[in-house]
Amino acid sequence: MNLNQWRNEIHKSAVEHGWWEEERSFGDIIALCHSELSESLEEYRNGKPNFYYKCLIDESDECCICEPENSGCGYQSDMCNEKSKKPEGIAIELADCIIRILDYCGKEGIDIEEAVRIKHEYNKTRPHRHGGKWL
Repeated sequence: MNLNQWRNEIHKSAVEHGWWEEERSFGDIIALCHSELSESLEEYRNGKPNFYYKCLIDESDECCICEPENSGCGYQSDMCNEKSKKPEGIAIELADCIIRILDYCGKEGIDIEEAVRIKHEYNKTRPHRHGGKWL
């Protein structure tokens, strides 16, 4: 799927799951994006992998299945199945931020594919390390 197709699919699902029953402000949307990025940073700080599953059966904070294999984040559990494992990790939290952005774009009818294309083309014209600022 292209970005606009993802946008449509994600927004449709959010509406169907009740996330737009009440209007949200633009500030609320941005705050929710920030929270997903902060969660990704916390996963990184806690030494978690990019992608793992949290087992919802035993209610522990351990992960039951890790990917890639042998990432050392927990144990393998025969009890885990598709409905009992929740995807977690740095990459998952980054994906959550993208999902929130695409959901908003779907609500507002933003052609995010065109916006990314325009901005990327502009960025290619910028000088090396434009702005020159460090963190």
